Amino acid sequence: MNGLNLDEEVRLYTNNTEREKYNLRATLFGIIVSLEYLERAYMDNPAALHRIKVGVPATVEHSSEAGPETAKQVAETTQHFITFMDALRLNLRTKEELHPLLRDLVTSCSKFKGHKDSEGRSKMVSWLITLNGMQISERLSDEQARQLLFDIEHAYNEFFQSLSAKSD
Repeated sequence: MNGLNLDEEVRLYTNNTEREKYNLRATLFGIIVSLEYLERAYMDNPAALHRIKVGVPATVEHSSEAGPETAKQVAETTQHFITFMDALRLNLRTKEELHPLLRDLVTSCSKFKGHKDSEGRSKMVSWLITLNGMQISERLSDEQARQLLFDIEHAYNEFFQSLSAKSD
């Protein structure tokens, strides 16, 4: 046999600087592996994955308020609709400009019990997912912006119809 001793320690470094470098890399590798296991543990839950994609916390998505909408909530939601539609009409197109406005609109709409299952809200959420997937400086095309404006106007009309249906 060769004279190799398999129990002998193999040194990966020859000085303290190299030893420190290997120790730091080993620590970093351990952190990355731990994060991967954490991500897998929490991504088994499809609802958690959906909330991460949408960017809206579960407390907002599943509001516990079941009572009648206040005039203040209606006014705030209307304000968010108008602000977002105005932003699109003023040719704001980047994620940086539109995402906060749409997130506020979706959050405000989720406070209304009857509006949660509407087609308009689901389209707003899908647009929010689209914006979440974009780079910060990416722009919507003119066609996308027109479609988004159409979908928001449709959701706005649904919102008002749901309010008038409750007062009847």
